[in-house]
Amino acid sequence: MNFQYFLLFFSLMFPLVSSPGPANIVFAMSGMQQGVKKSIPLILGVDLVFILCSLIIGFGLGEALKRYPDVVTVLQLLGALYIIYLSYKFIQPVKKTQQKQQKHYTFIDGVVLQMLNPKGWTILFLMFSVLLDSSFDKNMQITYLVIMLAVLNISTHFIWVAAGSVISKLTQDPIIEKSLNYFFSILLALVAVWLLLSL
Repeated sequence: MNFQYFLLFFSLMFPLVSSPGPANIVFAMSGMQQGVKKSIPLILGVDLVFILCSLIIGFGLGEALKRYPDVVTVLQLLGALYIIYLSYKFIQPVKKTQQKQQKHYTFIDGVVLQMLNPKGWTILFLMFSVLLDSSFDKNMQITYLVIMLAVLNISTHFIWVAAGSVISKLTQDPIIEKSLNYFFSILLALVAVWLLLSL
């Protein structure tokens, strides 16, 4: 592992991890609705699944899934349907009596979100297919890739949550807040439509 390899990893993975996708949009919304501290369980749920999936795909499941592409298609369909559900939840009106006890995004929400996140699965397949180099020890290289991806993911996810939190502090007006909810909802719906069209 040398600096050029790290540069290749960063230039490939940073745009993929930091670009808007289902998880990052939910992170921004979570930051807006509940702040950084209360969003930590959501981040832990997403990133724990991401790390476990990285290890499983890196150490063999990736090859098995290539032989059964229907499994990936089913995951993509379930992911699109879950994203549509999240999109609806963003714009669902909250009764005044419920506003103080508004639902927080939890560790379980993070686990489900990442398990059904097609972008996350795609990133992992791409990382291992492009960055595994036969000149290194394969097991060591997979371990390094998983660690580097985990650090990049966790850092990026905190940035998305923090950005959402900053936006909420700048936009105390309920009309602007409602507009942002619709904006995030439309973004998620577009991601879901794109996934369904690419099936």
